[in-house]
Amino acid sequence: MLFMVMVLGIIDFSRALYIYHFLSNSARDASRWTAVNGATCGNDSSCNGTGGMNLGPASDVDITNYVKNRVPTGIDASLVTVIVTWPLQPDGPGNCDPTSGGIKDNPGCTVQIQVSYPLNFIFPLIHSGTLTLSSTSEMIIVH
Repeated sequence: MLFMVMVLGIIDFSRALYIYHFLSNSARDASRWTAVNGATCGNDSSCNGTGGMNLGPASDVDITNYVKNRVPTGIDASLVTVIVTWPLQPDGPGNCDPTSGGIKDNPGCTVQIQVSYPLNFIFPLIHSGTLTLSSTSEMIIVH
């Protein structure tokens, strides 16, 4: 009986690790993808597949779609939550604040992407209910 409990615990822990690995990588990949698809990428046609036709900088919807289109087997894409924020840095450039006429994805501005997923354990030996796993990545727009 003890052996069976250990095996079931290992299975659930492995699932949690698999999901967290996806969340961590997807947050980092999405923030990097956004960093190279900033407000000025359309000036030299270097936008990397945003807008469906390489038209311009990444929007919040483009970033969410970027993450959800890369969900691996075993993870339900409809449960993945992507939160995109554009935090203003005190030492950042002054052209990042949309409320004062700036553009949030100008080079030098910051993007922060949080990806989360609700984990329901198959065998609730340790935790019953839902455990929300999340990972956040922040980068400076470079292009």
